[in-house]
Amino acid sequence: MLATTDSKHSKPTGFDDIIAPVEASLHALTAFLDNQSNEFETEVREMVAYCLKNQGKRIRPVLVFFSGWPITTENQDLLVRASAVVELVHLATLVHDDILDDATIRHNSDTASARWGNAAAVLLGDALFSQALKLASDFPTVEVCRAVSLATRRVCAGEIRQTFERGNANFALDEYFRVIELKTAELFKVSCFLGAHLNGYSETAVNAAAEFGRRLGIAYQIYDDLADILGDEKKIGKTLGTDLASGKYTLPTLLLLQDGHISSKELLEIKQSGKFDHEHFLGQLRDSGIIERVHEIFLKEIDAAEAAIISVQDEFQAGEYLLRLSEFVRLQMARYS
Repeated sequence: MLATTDSKHSKPTGFDDIIAPVEASLHALTAFLDNQSNEFETEVREMVAYCLKNQGKRIRPVLVFFSGWPITTENQDLLVRASAVVELVHLATLVHDDILDDATIRHNSDTASARWGNAAAVLLGDALFSQALKLASDFPTVEVCRAVSLATRRVCAGEIRQTFERGNANFALDEYFRVIELKTAELFKVSCFLGAHLNGYSETAVNAAAEFGRRLGIAYQIYDDLADILGDEKKIGKTLGTDLASGKYTLPTLLLLQDGHISSKELLEIKQSGKFDHEHFLGQLRDSGIIERVHEIFLKEIDAAEAAIISVQDEFQAGEYLLRLSEFVRLQMARYS
């Protein structure tokens, strides 16, 4: 075994504590991705290395490793490669997202579009997608490539739908949830699916892991949407306020609209100017009780995620770690609630 832990130890609360059981695997992933830069043509190698260096918590690879637990000398290479595939797809979506949102900061560094321009960034994202699918095709089973290809297509579909709905004050809540299930939850889902599948768990356990990932992904996007409004740009390390300024109406804004606390005219003015009065908008959210309602919806998804894992806890050895991760996301959301 490469990593073990004792469930009798005190429950970890910090992210570094939570991922400690897979720290060695994450280091292996970093080394693998660093080497991936050399797989690209010289024209884009520097750009790829820059994007790989400016990464966040790598939650999706963590999901692959936890869902594939226990990690052994026999399965680590497969899990590292699978997590690299997911991370490259995720990285490609971020490059494209930042273009659409006119974001200039990501993880306290310039975005690819701010550094090289939108045209080059679009093609860079395409190159990252392509390399991810190339790695997926190298697996001995076609199931990995099939799952990743489907997930990538669904992520793109979600982004396209969101792009078409920019500035649409009549964007329905069910459509919002459809978009975030595609654009965010899909990669969480496929991460858990790949880990559990590659470690040979039963179909029931694999499906439960995938459902955990899907629900956690929805909850995480709701948290991220609220953080875009309430967060501190320096602490979070990315451009905030881009959702409203670009006409991307997320759950807090849609609930304000639904309840009549803000008008479509006001949203149109924000979109046209590209700016919004942060303090005024924050006051609207607090006075209307929208923050509490967003938190309730978030908790519904987190509870469902945990229930999926608990249902297979007798077989699924990684359940403890996945539950710790969901608890961490709960705590992150609580800061804004």
